[in-house]
Amino acid sequence: MREEIIERVKELLLPLLEERGLKLVDVEFSTGGKPILRIYVYNPEGTSIEDCEWVSRRIGTLLDVEDLIPFSYILEVSSPGLERKLKNREEYEIFKGRDIKIVTKEPINGKNVFEGKLKGLEDDRIIVETEEERYEIPLNLVSKANLEFIKGGE
Repeated sequence: MREEIIERVKELLLPLLEERGLKLVDVEFSTGGKPILRIYVYNPEGTSIEDCEWVSRRIGTLLDVEDLIPFSYILEVSSPGLERKLKNREEYEIFKGRDIKIVTKEPINGKNVFEGKLKGLEDDRIIVETEEERYEIPLNLVSKANLEFIKGGE
């Protein structure tokens, strides 16, 4: 039932998000304790509180009409966070241009840690660039991938 709810929520969300220029990052539904439906959205121009409130109102109304979740639950809508762990292949496209840190399961050219700008995904390889180098990291070798928040210097 949990997976069906997540898939149906995604179907309902996509046209709404497109209308506002937002991208769906993830939907989580946890039923341990008080059930929580978490929706993570991303605005390439900067996700605002207003974006999250707008999505919450719109999807909340749709979920009530659809009666998709037949019991009481908490709805949370938020941005993915500055140092979000990347969970699925779509996120490598959504977060193009952001700083990223990738740790691999085994060394690639003697390295296990790669940091730089995320350029996207090509043929199951994550493209990361620094000022000096371009890395192509096979998706199946990724142990951990996180967005990085790097404070600007003076």
